Amino acid sequence: MAVEKPQDGLRSYEEFRETLDHDYSDVSEYVELANDLRAVTKGDVRFDEYAQILYATDGSIYQARPAGAVFPRDTEDVKHAVRVAAKHDVPIIARGAGSSLGGQTVGPGCVVLDMTVYMDDILAVDADRKRARVQPGVVQDHFDEHAAQYGLKFAPDPASSNRATIGGGIGNNSTGAHSVRYGITDAYTEELKVVLADGSLIHTREVVLDSDEYDEIVSKDDREAAIYRTVRGLVEEHADEIEARYPDLKRNVSGYNLNKVIYENEAGETVINLSKLFVGAESTLGVIVEAEISLVTLPEETALVLYCFTDLLEALEAVPEALEFGPSAVELMDDEMFRLARESEQFSQYEKPIPDETEAALMLEYDSELHDDFEAAIGQTNAHFVDKGDAFEAIEAYTDADQADLWKLRKAAIPLLMGLKGDPKPYPFIEDATVPPAELAEYVEKFMAVLDDHNTSAAYFAHAGSGTLHIRPILNLKADDGIQTMQSITDDVTDLVLEHSGSFSGEHGDGLARTAFNPKMYGEELWSAFQEIKSVFDPDWRMNPGKVVYTDEDPTDMRENLRYGAGYTSIEPQTKLDFSDEGGFSHLVELCNGCGTCRQTDDVMCPTYRGMKDEIATTRGRANMLRAAISGEIPEEEMYSARFQDEVLDLCVGCKGCKSDCPTGVDLAKLKAETKYQYYEREGIGLRERLFGNIDTVSKIGSTLAPLSNVGQKLPGSDLVMEKVAGIASDRDLPSFKRESLQDWYATRGSRVSPTEADRKVVLFPDTYTNYCHPRAGKAAIRVLESAGVHVEIPDDVAPSGRAAYSVGMLDAAEERARTNIDLFTEYIEDGYEIVAIEPSDAVVFQDEYLDLVTTADAETVATHTYGISEYLDTYRLIEQLPFDETNETLSYHGHCHQKATGKDHHAVGVLRRAGYAVDPIESSCCGMAGSFGYEAEHYDLSKEIGEQLYEKLDESGGAPVAPGASCRSQIGDRDTRTEKPPHPIEKVNDLLSGS
Repeated sequence: MAVEKPQDGLRSYEEFRETLDHDYSDVSEYVELANDLRAVTKGDVRFDEYAQILYATDGSIYQARPAGAVFPRDTEDVKHAVRVAAKHDVPIIARGAGSSLGGQTVGPGCVVLDMTVYMDDILAVDADRKRARVQPGVVQDHFDEHAAQYGLKFAPDPASSNRATIGGGIGNNSTGAHSVRYGITDAYTEELKVVLADGSLIHTREVVLDSDEYDEIVSKDDREAAIYRTVRGLVEEHADEIEARYPDLKRNVSGYNLNKVIYENEAGETVINLSKLFVGAESTLGVIVEAEISLVTLPEETALVLYCFTDLLEALEAVPEALEFGPSAVELMDDEMFRLARESEQFSQYEKPIPDETEAALMLEYDSELHDDFEAAIGQTNAHFVDKGDAFEAIEAYTDADQADLWKLRKAAIPLLMGLKGDPKPYPFIEDATVPPAELAEYVEKFMAVLDDHNTSAAYFAHAGSGTLHIRPILNLKADDGIQTMQSITDDVTDLVLEHSGSFSGEHGDGLARTAFNPKMYGEELWSAFQEIKSVFDPDWRMNPGKVVYTDEDPTDMRENLRYGAGYTSIEPQTKLDFSDEGGFSHLVELCNGCGTCRQTDDVMCPTYRGMKDEIATTRGRANMLRAAISGEIPEEEMYSARFQDEVLDLCVGCKGCKSDCPTGVDLAKLKAETKYQYYEREGIGLRERLFGNIDTVSKIGSTLAPLSNVGQKLPGSDLVMEKVAGIASDRDLPSFKRESLQDWYATRGSRVSPTEADRKVVLFPDTYTNYCHPRAGKAAIRVLESAGVHVEIPDDVAPSGRAAYSVGMLDAAEERARTNIDLFTEYIEDGYEIVAIEPSDAVVFQDEYLDLVTTADAETVATHTYGISEYLDTYRLIEQLPFDETNETLSYHGHCHQKATGKDHHAVGVLRRAGYAVDPIESSCCGMAGSFGYEAEHYDLSKEIGEQLYEKLDESGGAPVAPGASCRSQIGDRDTRTEKPPHPIEKVNDLLSGS
């Protein structure tokens, strides 16, 4: 069956920039090339400097400016683009998510074909045959989610599957933690449609040697015939060398797959299947435009057990024994990983079960297709490894939640390591060398000696069951000696790998990092065969040159085209915010390693990418643009240009999702606030920004003038005037004001629990929306708190939180408000009060951003004594003894991005459940309103598109929507004329209080 493309209707970046008045001129060197491409392709063509910067890097340590990027809509576009590139003698690179770690998708002066924007359809799934046809831009997790309805999945499972594409996986020959069970991508790639270097299209599949079909192919005088003849001839000529040189491993993704292109199929026929040769070829032989892949059944259940060892080498010696018990995965973690996790606020909860004396741990997974009784299977390994072996403890996990926690600990390795402060970083360049599992312990012991010889260290983790450990030496690649040390370590380690009959790459491919070492691995005879293969497919060597194979005249050097080289410098601007915890503004920018996690669709980050599906709307794209400015790659002044502000910074909604979801914690919301501030210092602040930055004052006036202020908003033409004068979207309903604010109501009513009789005391912060537009939430909070024996104060001299001013970059105003509130709150805290906020973004600004605005001990005190209302009730279990009426109502809970980013979001779910509701916490990103973002005319359509994704999840959940964020409730309420704004969770808690 064909599958509808899930991204239909997205607001494209092309449409967005048509609304802006900026210069998108092509870089002068490539004007003719760009114009020729536009003349023959239906897709977008971008050859301006921004596009070059955005596509100059990937997840690797490399950087090279391309000529530009083309976004093909179909196979014909690819064919035309390849032919035009040939006419101009320009290289071509096909690119998926750009998550590759070896530098496969970067190259100087090339035309990048971004296959992810339009060529991302699931064309068909044949459940009976366990086959599927897909376009190359399909994200693997999206495919697996669809295939799951048939009980199927695509077997290779790289850690990047939430953004990596199937086409990219084929180009790289990807795999993951379960290669012990399933092998790698080449085993599941059955047929391909590929555009060759001359623009011709071939269909690769099993062709029986010397059959009529084969004879017909090779009888022609065309490139396809030459390819078949050459490939067969080389494989047969070098059969003995292929047998001797290719390692006998579950994982080998170095070089071309000459050992797999001719084989005996299930029918006993000897076939040639060029699909196997394109797998792992890194688009050096052609551009894949369609793939037929084979699928496997989904195991219904799994179980995990983690064995703790007091010595790393003892753990590694246990790996071959572990494989005898039929696991589907065998993963390693070492003490450095555990130490970093223990010290990490984000991951410490997952490390808690690990005993302190653990130096290394092996994690084994079992699945229900191989084992009927998990407890019996784990009992056997417990007896072997704990009772009789070197492990001293076993941690068993049978529930989905417990297993998820262990997998999160295992997958925390990269973010923890890459988050190290300073220029030395654990870089990927020899991190996926693979040896037979039986030789792993000896190999690692010798690897340690290599690192000692070079005065560095590394962590040891990953896929021990297949002999692949991710060992990343810590080096400073901004220094020449660090670069030379990288080369020297690689020389030594590749010698070591050959000594153990291994592969230089068992997962991440050749790229710019390892191609130079392929002659060493395969020898002169097969290296010459690789060159012949390249030449018959691509006579002019224009398809992703320098990867997998190179010419003798132009050898690939791993030390060239580095993102950070010996000549790299960056400015450290004077900042308003405190960046000392991040090591400075520039270091925070440089924390982005390009892995592309911001292209995922299963966490908060990055909502505008989901709505626009363009690289410039990712955290990676923004960080790359900022890095270009601070490093002099583009003039520093460009950072303060209108285009940079509109397209790089203003498309960030400030959700803070990147602070938690980005593996290295690139806090783009903070970087945006600082850069916007510096921009305003130069250019002045616009009317709209002043209105939104001072929204508390505006709302106070609106409340004072209510209901006349509400009537004024409804007058014919008033919305158009607001859009014309202030840039506020005419289609967006503005909030209505209440004449009696929460503060006014409370001043009249007073507290019902005296401070002397109270169990606890709080200052309830009157945020702008609750105070002037929706006092009902504040009243509900007061009633619930007082029912729990809490004395509540609402000061009349409190300042606005500063959140609104901070979000638009008015940092002087934000600081002034922060200082006022810190002084006020500190006095209350000293008197035994806690600070409680109803609006999540205000709670988080007290807990987080105040520390960047005001670096005092009092600011720290306020941060540690501030809570969101649900967080406060949950932390102190204040509602457990309260009388609640029974209910059968189910709620669909949409959490606030800021609380998700700071790990506070779960509290509301717990409180609602204890009150008696059934709660479904939906896995949602930003609602799309994001404070003022959804009111801004130029962002309205994008805001609504992001909102549509939330509406879809709410519909799937089916419960009554509930959300703590004022912006979120407004966005949900603006869905259509029939939809009411959902309540705040505290209102639902109050509704069930007996006697309400």
